[in-house]
Formats: sequence, C-alpha cells, structure tokens
Amino acid sequence: WVFFHASYPRFTMRFTKMQGCGNDYIYVDCFKEKPPADPAALSRRISDRHFGVGADGLILICPSEKADARMRMFNADGSEAEMCGNGIRCVAKYVHDHGIAQKTPLRIETGRGVLTLELEIGGGLVRHVRVDMGQPILECSQIPTMLPGPRVVNHPLPDGLLDMTQRWVAESGLDARVTCVSMGNPHAVLYCGAVAKVPLEQVGPVLETAAIFPRRINVHFVQVHAPGEVTMRTWERGSGITLACGTGACAVCVAGVLAEQSARTVTAHVPGGDLHLHWSETDQHVTMTGPAVEVFSGEWRG
Repeated sequence: WVFFHASYPRFTMRFTKMQGCGNDYIYVDCFKEKPPADPAALSRRISDRHFGVGADGLILICPSEKADARMRMFNADGSEAEMCGNGIRCVAKYVHDHGIAQKTPLRIETGRGVLTLELEIGGGLVRHVRVDMGQPILECSQIPTMLPGPRVVNHPLPDGLLDMTQRWVAESGLDARVTCVSMGNPHAVLYCGAVAKVPLEQVGPVLETAAIFPRRINVHFVQVHAPGEVTMRTWERGSGITLACGTGACAVCVAGVLAEQSARTVTAHVPGGDLHLHWSETDQHVTMTGPAVEVFSGEWRG
C-alpha cells in the first residue's frame, strides 16, 4: 500500500477576483472574512498563476475609521505597496456592488491617505471609476531616488545602468534619460520610439533593483503618438510585467508634462485597455478614469 499524505487546509476564505485593464488582483472582504494572519505569505501563494488562483497580487478590503473602507495591497512577491490605481477602482466597485457603501463619491483609505472616487453606474453596478489620486510627489528624497535633485526630469541614467541599457537603445529607440515621480509609490518613466520592441523582461528588473532606487521602483516605457495620446508598457515592482498600472499611468501623465513630451490630459494605451488621465494646473491633483470588472468569486483553502 502507498499512502499519500494530503496537506489539509488550515483555513477557508472566500475571495473575489477583479481586474482593471487586465491588472488583476485577488480581493478579500475583511468586513466578512477574518483577515489573514500572514497576508504577505498568502499573496505569494494565491497569486501564483500555476499553483494558486493567479493574480498580480492580493488586496484586502477592510473597515476604516476615517473612510468607507480601507485598502491594503500586496504584490505577487508578498511586498506591501502603498497604492494601486487599478486596484482601488476595483475596491470601489466591490464596496458599492456588494452593499458595503452604496453611494458616490466613495472615500477609500490607502497607504497614500484617503482618496475620493466617483462611480459611473449602469444597471445598478459600477462600470467605470474616476479617482482623485492627489498631488504627485516630485522631491528626490520622497520618491525616493538617489539621483541628484531636487527633481529628476530627463536625467541621464548613471554610467553603470547606461552601459547595461546600450544594447536596447538601438532596438527600441530608447532615450536613456529618466523622469521620476511618486504617486504614493515610486515610478521611473523613460521614452522610446518603439515601445513594443523594449525587452521588458530584461531591462525591467535591472532598473527596478538599481541602487539609485533604495525602495525599488516601478518602471514604465512610453511611446508618444500625440500630445494627448501615449502607449506604455510596465514592469511593476514586486509583480513583474503587468497589463496595466494605474499609479504608473498617472506618473506618465505627470512626467510627460515635466519632460515636455505630452499634455496634461492624456489617454494612455496599456496592454489591457485604456486609462484617461488629467493633471490639473490649478490644484495639481491627478485624476484617473478607467474600468473595474469583477471576474469570479471562489473559496481558498489555505
């Protein structure tokens, strides 16, 4: 006789998978479910696209003392991030559609502070969400980056990184200058002539973990078609290649103005769809509008 020792589940947890422009996360309603004891470890397991549910990370929807709900977001590698633009739109959809707070606007607490979200509702369900992402953070020490400041706009990559990226310059028309923006989490934006030709799986991790970015960084490559239209591809800190990055699209909007590449109102084409951005000249707030979709719900036995 051969006996197989099964690993019996330690807990059972309901979850919902949602996505915004293909940026997909596993959502846990902590109004109903007991919060996981180790969310970082759970994110690593449940995000695995072969042995788990499959996602770019884990998002907990929790009660808040200062807003309608609180969002905690963990990347696929288990690291906790301050904000997620696509994720917070889906949080707003879940909060409304599942009866936690059925109103507009909603207020969601994040690692960036409390953000306000306006809902576009059709047939009783949220279809699109407009998020006030607040003001961008541009000071080097607060992004953070070790590049000289006070701001990093069209700054040449340091020699070591420049040498490593030279082989990609010719292929994609890469401009080896970087503009850095934080939207509560750090972003590096570079421009190129042919964004589809950027070998993202090679250059992304090199820049993410570069010493000039002490907390690592999200990396975006942008091709400008017109002042109000760009295409971008993203390597996300802790998750790798993703189909969209909401905070990254906001950073691209800001960087485009600072680097004189694009306008204050821009449509960003990402692999998973389109995001619409505006950087206000009056209050300096960035707003982002995009879809939020519930994919399916299930039960995880951890």
